[in-house]
Amino acid sequence: MQFQQNRTSQQTIILFTRYPRAGKVKTRLIDRLGPQGAATLHDQLTRQVINTIQPVLQARQVQLRVAYCGGSAEEMRSWLGSDILLQVQEGNDLGERMADAFVRAWQQGAERVVLIGSDCPGINPSIIESGFKYLETHDLVLGPAADGGYYLIGLRNSVQGQYRILFQDIDWGTGQVLQQTLNQAQKAGFSFALLPELYDIDRPEDLVHLNYYTDAE
Repeated sequence: MQFQQNRTSQQTIILFTRYPRAGKVKTRLIDRLGPQGAATLHDQLTRQVINTIQPVLQARQVQLRVAYCGGSAEEMRSWLGSDILLQVQEGNDLGERMADAFVRAWQQGAERVVLIGSDCPGINPSIIESGFKYLETHDLVLGPAADGGYYLIGLRNSVQGQYRILFQDIDWGTGQVLQQTLNQAQKAGFSFALLPELYDIDRPEDLVHLNYYTDAE
């Protein structure tokens, strides 16, 4: 898989994903798909997201970094290719891991950073473009997921002094994540914008939505 990107870009996409080890990914789908079937779906979804955002990487000269867990750097490169910018997810929960990823991107010179997951097949170049566009005039952009979470969060570097509030006191993995994040943003006085609502593929009942977005086999 080829990655077209500018390694000194002021705009960065961070893709959060996990090495597709059977039994360790998409665990809520294992009863329906089996351990290997769930891992295969995770592999397909991750590859689809990467392929989908390629036009943005080229048109806007955006850097892509893949923040991973559940495998080694060697396994990740064997999976997604050697021309890939990798970083290990660091932190005790999802909030800490995302906060750390934003800090690293800012330290590397990024001014606008968009973080996405690997389980939203409906994401497309237009949505990513809109996310970066909003960050020209807003502190925060969120892509609401139908389950009450979000599939995308974007921040500009001007919020570095207060950004951690967005990742604290959040009930991760629940249907309250989006609203709690918006509440925290309002407390901090952040300006924010919302993107279109999309579906994540996490639970058996979500599988029906694959037909709208992908021809994953």
